[in-house]
Parts: sequence; structure tokens; C-alpha cells
Amino acid sequence: MYELVSHRGGRRWPHVASAALILAALAQPLPAAEPITLAPARFQRIGAVDERFQSFNVEMVEVTGGRFWAPYRKQAGTAAETPAATPSVPGLDPTAFRMRQPLDLSNPRLRKLAAALGPSYVRVSGTWANSTYFHDADTPAPATPPAGFGGILTRGQWRAVVDFAKSSDARIITSFAVSDGVRDSQGVWTSGQASEFAAFTKAAGGTIAAAELFNEPNFAAIGGAPKGYDAAAYGRDFAAFKRFAKQSLPGMLILGPGSVGEGALVATGFSGLSTRDILQASGRGVDAFSYHFYGGVSKRCSSMKGAPQTSPEVALSQEWLALTDREAAFYTKLRDQFEPGKPLWLTETGETACGGNPWAASFLDTFRYLNQLGSLAKRGVQVVAHNTLSASDYALIDEETLTPRPSYWGALLWRKLMGTTVLETGTAPASDVHLYSHCLRGQPGGVAVLAINADRAAAFDLLTPLPSSRYELTTANLMGSTVELNGKELKLGTGDTLPEIAGRPSPAGKVTLAPASITFLAFPNAGNASCH
Repeated sequence: MYELVSHRGGRRWPHVASAALILAALAQPLPAAEPITLAPARFQRIGAVDERFQSFNVEMVEVTGGRFWAPYRKQAGTAAETPAATPSVPGLDPTAFRMRQPLDLSNPRLRKLAAALGPSYVRVSGTWANSTYFHDADTPAPATPPAGFGGILTRGQWRAVVDFAKSSDARIITSFAVSDGVRDSQGVWTSGQASEFAAFTKAAGGTIAAAELFNEPNFAAIGGAPKGYDAAAYGRDFAAFKRFAKQSLPGMLILGPGSVGEGALVATGFSGLSTRDILQASGRGVDAFSYHFYGGVSKRCSSMKGAPQTSPEVALSQEWLALTDREAAFYTKLRDQFEPGKPLWLTETGETACGGNPWAASFLDTFRYLNQLGSLAKRGVQVVAHNTLSASDYALIDEETLTPRPSYWGALLWRKLMGTTVLETGTAPASDVHLYSHCLRGQPGGVAVLAINADRAAAFDLLTPLPSSRYELTTANLMGSTVELNGKELKLGTGDTLPEIAGRPSPAGKVTLAPASITFLAFPNAGNASCH
């Protein structure tokens, strides 16, 4: 059981405490925190992120069609309906999955919404990709996957990915099959399928910008790898993969290992292969050190022994928001030991694993999403790929209506305002207030500040010596699906036009952060020397 701390008065309550008890505690009057003075002109440069820092995932099973996490309102299915293509998770109720048709990547609204977040990376991978067969022909695909595979990817489906990436100003990240179907007589990975896949991508006018060998090798046992797969097997496979990449995809960045969970999931009993053992077996050879992060598993996977759960009551707590830093610290330490100096990429993350909780689709999760971007940028993580763009409850966009969720609007504001140069605010605000700063995108000398007030009851004041443009995200219902920018609901207009994203002039002096609000401040005339 977690022990969580309210940072208003240092109050403590157990993870299982009811929402009523927590809200009652928060309702008691507390002394106001002292305001913080911001000095945007003097913020110091502490690093930089990739231009495509904010990116997203489209799961391979979305492209091919198959069973993926079912939205809570439509869970359906039985154990008898679950085919081999569904990853085998011991103890998991098969009704957590839902059969879906291939995603229409040509949909104009989907393309428009994705393009508005560009430039980005689109990662097409996931557990299902580990056993997907590439049908390298224009003839109809076989009715069932060949032996040793669990799913089928056609040329037409992959061509749609290439076209979608072009239309969205996105570069493709992917991974490769490692199931029994790509093994030689000694059980070693072979590159035949990967070579056909790479050649077709080029013929279709696409480029694979970066790739992991396969998805989450530390959980190989549930990810489609052969029975008994261990760190030594990964080391052999990775050596073969490097030879293939050098010959067939010389411009591709090799990412790895792409592990998940050892700072949160494994630490609480959800075991898998040790990433340390994997790295010792594989040796150096990545261009960027990649990892995945989820702070827990969703309600769908509550039967998974030892896997941590969370609740909406703690979604704004410092403990929950700080889990991303704990995981980053764990993998940074491994990077420093085994691949020193290589960039860090977080290639898959979301509210929780297993498709996210019901409240992942609400404004409540926008706090985690934007705090994660701000915090990891300060840590030097170069790319953060959110899972997913438009599938299941943790997606940025509703998969059925293609309506932007609150986290999408947060992502759009980040893209509009936060440049690639990361700044240090030099402030130590109250523990429920999180401040991040980058150079203002497209404005030499300008500064952008992201101010998150995660206190549900108390406002907080900032003092600024300069006028700014203010972009405040609030809602009347934290568990709802809508969000307002400066008091006006954000939604698509006629013909799927994006709303005007305009700031409200704010004079120098006091800026009040409302309870449970997210505010971007743009200082175009800050004259910051690091931002020219």
C-alpha cells in the first residue's frame, strides 16, 4: 500500500483513502504560500531537447487490426475468442481486449490533428509488433499468420503509415519481429523479414528514422519471444541486428534496449529480465538509450500480482507526478554505466499500462502529461513518445469520434510555445506548484513558462517583472472530457478547423494560478541571452 502525502500542510493518508476523506482534509483552511518572483530575462540555459521532443505512438496492432485494450465502456469478449495474436498475460481477463479493424490513417481529421503536433516522431511498435509477419507481396495476405507469427502486416497497411508520417511531419520509429518465425535452426534472430520490411519502406518513399530491436525485451516472456528467452539470447540477437542495420539501414538510429518498469513495476514484484543483464550481454552499440515508463497498471490489469494501481484521488499528488523522475533516474544510471554520453529517449509512456484508467481521458491526466514533459526536458531526455495518439483511454484523441481530449490541447499548447532550449527558473515554489521554462518557440529572446498548480483547493501567486501572454487551462470537472483556455472551451470548429490558440494579455505584476490549473506564460520581450 502506498503512503501518499498532501503537500498542503504535510498531511498524510493511505493510498486507499476515499475521495471524500481527502477532499475534506483539503477543504480545511491553510496559510497561503509566499508568492514566487520570476525573472525570465535571467533564466539560464541548462540544456536542449530534440525538435521532435513531443512525439506519439501508433501501436502496430492498430495498423494491422486485432485485439487491443478495450475502452471501459465497451469491454467485450471471452477467453475462447482470444487468438494467439493477443499477448499472453497470466491472470488477465481477456475481456480487457477488443477486436478492432485497422486504423484509417488517411482520415483527414486524424491527419490534421497529428500534423498540428508536428514535427514529431511516430512510433509504430508495441508488444504485438514482436510477432507480426510482414507480407511482402501485393497478393492477398494469408487468412492466418504463418507459423511462428501472431499477426500480419500488409504492404498497403505499411504504405499508409509512410503516407501518414509524411502528412504529419513525423519521422517513423519502429521495431522488428523476434518470434519463432524469424529464428534459424539454432534459435538465433535472422534478418530476412526485417530486410524485406526495410526495402519496402524505401520503395514506398519512406524512411525508418530509428528503431529498437523489439518492444520491451525485459518482458520477453509475454512479448512474443521464444520460450526461455534470456539476456544471453538478446545479446546474440542484438549483434545480428546491428549487422543488419549497418548494411540495410545505415541512416537509421539504433535505439535500445527499450525496457520498462524497473523503477516502478518490477520494484513492486512484477518481474522480468534484468535490463542490466541485457546490457551486459549486448555490449555497446545504440545511438540513443531508450526506455519505457508507466507509473502503474490500469484497472484492466488489476489481477496482475504485485503491479501497482493508482486512483484519481492521487492523480495530482507529488508522489504520482514524481514517478517519472524516479524511472528516468533508474535508466539514466544504466545509460551512464553501459552507454555513457548517449542521448536518452522515452519511446513509450502513458497514464498507466494496459490502456490507461478511465480518468486517463480526462483533464486530470493532463497534469501528468505536461509535468512529465517539463521534468524530463530538464533531465536531458531528448524524445518523449506518448502512448497512444488515438487508441484506448490513455490516447490524446478519442478513437471513435476522433475528438481531441484535454491532454491533446495541452500537447498543442506545448508545441506552440515551448522551444527546444531548456531553461532553469531558479525558483523553489510550493510543493504542489511545478514550474518549467523553455525559450519561446519562434521568438528570439523570448521565454515561455509552464506553471502547474496541482493543489485542488488553493491558488498560488507568481510575480513577474514583465507583461506576458497568458494561456490558462481549467475545467469545472477534473474528471470530465472538456477543458477551457482562458475561460473558453477548446473544441474543433466547422470543417474540423482548430480553434484559435491565443493568449490573454497579462500585465507585469501578480499572476494568480487558480487551483487545479495549468498555465503557460509567454514573455516575447524577455530579452533572454540564451534564447537568441
